[in-house]
Amino acid sequence: MPAAMNGTMEKLKFYIDGRWVDPAVPATIGITNPATEETFARISLGSRQDIDRAARAARRAFALYSETSVEERLGYLEKIIAGFRAHLPELAKLMTLEMGSPITFSTERQATVALFHFEEVVRVLANYDFEHRMGNGILRREPIGVCGFITPWNWPLNQVASKVAPALATGCTVVLKPSEIAPLSSMFLAEIIDAAGLPPGVFNLVNGDGPTVGEAIAGHPEIDMVSFTGSTVAGIRVAKLAADTVKRVAQELGGKSANIILTDADLDASVEAGVHACYTNAGQNCQSPTRMLVHRSQRDQAFEAARRAVDSIRLGDPLDPKSTMGPLVSQQQFDKVQNLIQTGIDEGATLVAGGPGRPAELNRGYYVRPTVFGDVTPDMTISREEIFGPVLSILNYDTEEEAIAIANDTPFGLAGFVQSKDPDHARKVANRIRAGRVYLNGAAFDRSLPFGGYKQSGNGREFGLFGFEEYLEIKAILGYPAGQ
Repeated sequence: MPAAMNGTMEKLKFYIDGRWVDPAVPATIGITNPATEETFARISLGSRQDIDRAARAARRAFALYSETSVEERLGYLEKIIAGFRAHLPELAKLMTLEMGSPITFSTERQATVALFHFEEVVRVLANYDFEHRMGNGILRREPIGVCGFITPWNWPLNQVASKVAPALATGCTVVLKPSEIAPLSSMFLAEIIDAAGLPPGVFNLVNGDGPTVGEAIAGHPEIDMVSFTGSTVAGIRVAKLAADTVKRVAQELGGKSANIILTDADLDASVEAGVHACYTNAGQNCQSPTRMLVHRSQRDQAFEAARRAVDSIRLGDPLDPKSTMGPLVSQQQFDKVQNLIQTGIDEGATLVAGGPGRPAELNRGYYVRPTVFGDVTPDMTISREEIFGPVLSILNYDTEEEAIAIANDTPFGLAGFVQSKDPDHARKVANRIRAGRVYLNGAAFDRSLPFGGYKQSGNGREFGLFGFEEYLEIKAILGYPAGQ
């Protein structure tokens, strides 16, 4: 799949049972470049018949693939990794075109972190003990079966790789529905997987929308597990559909992460770093620290630091390596974020930077002005709803106890952030945050540590060993003699 396009790219086939095939029912949708608002590619929208075909292929393949040796699976994964590395620039450019992330970010973060998942799962698989003695029997772990994956547009390859890599490593087979908004990088990954020589039916890809293809995956009787990343509302729907066939369900849903800046932190550095962390991927990031908690006495200093951070951001053409923020993914997302910015103003928050409307220097594309609100109270809409855009809310606290209470006053629990010059102090606060991940003092990404949420941010874990074990069933074999 070429990354440089002239005219409209036509990618109308699905990858089922080891071949690129036509959809059961012809139906197409355009893919829009959010920086230009122009359609640059076209894909097919699948149907329940396509999912039936893919699920049956995956079921047939599972009988043999689940019995492959660790060495065989490592061989396939190493070939995928080699193909991914060879084509990483093209994968990055496709993500820039389909969802607008700046090319530098697409290369260094979007594509590279997706590759990390394949590399990490090789490390886990090579050292994993699938069977050992326990009590008077044997504890054995076996692949769960056919896995259905429904993935989002904001990290198009990262969220695919975090599911596909461990599924293939454990001996499962896959039916993938990437986001119909940003499917092209996943289709290119399917070509890389095909070139790695996996047996037909082990990996299948069907494009489509959530109400048709996503729901067909969630409720399909031949699919043993469904892993979904997206909104909490959609995740609830997936879980209800999966319940009829008692599937295992893993979900990574919404977030409204708090960033507690303690009074013993370097305030200016913490605020500036917090603004940039909130704006990761133009704010289209489920664990972004969108609520910054600052002691009331430091309010004015925090506002000034936030303005400096916003002033350093360069909005522009995402294909320009100098751009640090691109557009939002779609007109729908643009309109949602604009409405929430206006709601923040209407509800009485102080506009510290940015505001409604498109940046003056950009007359096309779904660009949003990087925005900071101050004097936000916990009951305001912008403090409670996941905005999914470059909008930061600064809330004030008087005591540390109050800060922790505000951080936990949310239905979400994906991530938390704590800043302090004293790591032990930060750790004590982190222990009390009800979230699946807490970052202390700007800690870097770690591919080996589990990722997932508390409360309405989901269930199950991804990444590393914990993500690997999501795809394994546990079997106890009793009565097998010791020493055999």
